Parts: sequence; structure tokens; C-alpha cells
Amino acid sequence: MRKKWYVVQTLTGLEDKVKENIEKKVNLLKSHNIVGRVVVPEEVILDATKKSMEKHILSPDAKLHVKSGQEVQKGDLLAEEPPVRVRKSGEITEIKNYRRIIVETADRKFQKIYNVPESAKIETGIKIGSLIRQGMPFTQNGEYVSELNGRVVNMEKMKRVVVKSEDGEEEHYYIHREVFDPSMVKKGMKVKAGDILAEGKKYYAMSSGRVEVRDLGTRKEILIAKTKRKKLFPGYVFVEMIMNDETYSFVRTVPGVYGFLSEGRRPVPLKDRDVRAILRLAGIEEYEKKKAEKIELDFNIGDTVKIISGPFEDFIGVVKEIDPARQMLKVTVTLLGRETPVELHISEVEKIE
Repeated sequence: MRKKWYVVQTLTGLEDKVKENIEKKVNLLKSHNIVGRVVVPEEVILDATKKSMEKHILSPDAKLHVKSGQEVQKGDLLAEEPPVRVRKSGEITEIKNYRRIIVETADRKFQKIYNVPESAKIETGIKIGSLIRQGMPFTQNGEYVSELNGRVVNMEKMKRVVVKSEDGEEEHYYIHREVFDPSMVKKGMKVKAGDILAEGKKYYAMSSGRVEVRDLGTRKEILIAKTKRKKLFPGYVFVEMIMNDETYSFVRTVPGVYGFLSEGRRPVPLKDRDVRAILRLAGIEEYEKKKAEKIELDFNIGDTVKIISGPFEDFIGVVKEIDPARQMLKVTVTLLGRETPVELHISEVEKIE
């Protein structure tokens, strides 16, 4: 007999615990032949406000370990810079503390990096997010000033290492303070071309969220928008099972289960269309995403539409909101007797006349 999907009811907030209890019982009694997958569909909500966004600015040569759209956890490795290598053989003549300040114009088209000695004493008002005007000093002695209007987008503590080459030229190397090893790099030390002065800095996620990677030519940026998960169907757990008196009792007696979604006293299996939507929402079943092509808007609020791709493929819904700039629609569909809002590109729906 083929397994079908049923809806188990529980208290809101206990969905994950009920899922865990069912799976534990199935594993303990080796009952996989009668009870299959257990699903609690969730949606990921992005908090893309500037205050919640985590941002890392990297060199164009940085090696990325993540890609756009990827979910990361706090502490995950995001990227790493290449090692700092000696370009010309010579002698280390100077090692000093510096501060790297990156200023970017409001339109984000231009960016300038300033390497400022800590001994010049950075102005107290200079910090990430500070607005900068052309000519504004970075240091108290006024020796270092901004050459453009913009905003400070990054500040890092660096070590500047000066190597005087055999031909008398000076080479400057800027090393992130956290990867600088004073036992490996000392004043007066002889170095050869190709020697490693420091390993590349590694960047780790400071918070959990969804990644966006930007390759801007002169630099790479990694942004992380914090996320939180929200139950799509509070109080419901979806169970794939063979339904009979024995299996009904098997699931019904699991701690936290209050019953099945039923007609009368008879549990009702979900329709195939509803099952497909739930599995896609839960990320269990994949689906082909329609390419967002530029299409002329021909929709009005209140229009009835058929969804032709995505988790809710073949569902009928009603247009509630229209975003012409993004060519997006907010459509409500009915799933398990509830109105569920769905955001769709206009290429993912067709109008029903």
C-alpha cells in the first residue's frame, strides 16, 4: 500500500518537538515501512536593513568559500586573502602600526584606500559609517586628508612592513594585524623574493544569515542579511504514512500529538497538489525557477491568476498587491483551508480571463 500525507495537529510552538518525537518512535520501533517523512515547513524571513547587514570588504584576489544565496551560520569561513609575499629580496627596515581607512562615494562608483600611521593619531569621529567630505582630515595633525566626498565603509588595523631591496628601492607591505607574527617578521631580517611575510586573513561570519557576494572589479564584498525562520503552518506537522487503525494509534499516541486533520473522525489525506507545494516549501522537492524576463504588466488588483511554476504550481490565486518596478505580484492562494500570501514574478503566473 502506498504511503499518503496526513496533517497532524499540535500546539503552536511544539511542531519541531512533535516531529522529533515521531521520528524517534519510528527509529526505535523500526517502523519506516509504515511511517515515512515528517515535515514542518518554514519560511526564511530576511532582515535586509542596513543596521542588521554584516559586510566584509575583500581584495579582488580573495578566495571565496561562499556564494550568493547561501545560508551560513555564525563562525563559518567566508573567504581568505592570499598570503603576503616578498616581491624583491632585501632587508626589513621598518615595522609600524597603521590604520587602513576605506572611503566610498555615495553612488558606490569610486573608492579610495588610505593607509594612515597610528602615530598620527586618528580623529575620534572617524569610524565605519562616518560621512566624509573632501579635505576632511583623518588625523589630528591634519597631514592625512580625504580626497573625495563619501562614507567610511571599512577600517582595519594593519602593520606596515618596509623592505629595502638590494637595488636600494623600498617596498611597502600592509599586513592585517591579526595575522602578523612578530616572531616571523623582524626588523633587520633578510628576506628573499617569494618568502611569505604573513598568511592571508580569513573572514568568518559574525552572524547567521543569507549571503550576497558582489564582485566590483577593484574589490569583492560579502554581505550577510540576518534571517529568522517562521512556521508556515503553526500547529501543523505533515506526516507521510500508511493509514489504518494500527498506524493511526501509532502516531496519535506520540507525545504532543492532539489528533489528525479530519472530516468527521476520519483523517483525510492531502491532495497531490498540496503535497507538492508543501515539499517544495520545505526544500525537500526541487523545482525549476522561471527566468525573470521583462514582461509588460497586464495585471490589476483582484485579478484571478493561475500559478505556472514554483512551489504553488497549478494553484489558483487572487492578486492582492502589484510592484511594477520589480515586476512582482503578491497573490493569495488557499492551502489547507487557509489563505496563504505568495510573492511571485509576473512570469510565474498567467491571467485567467
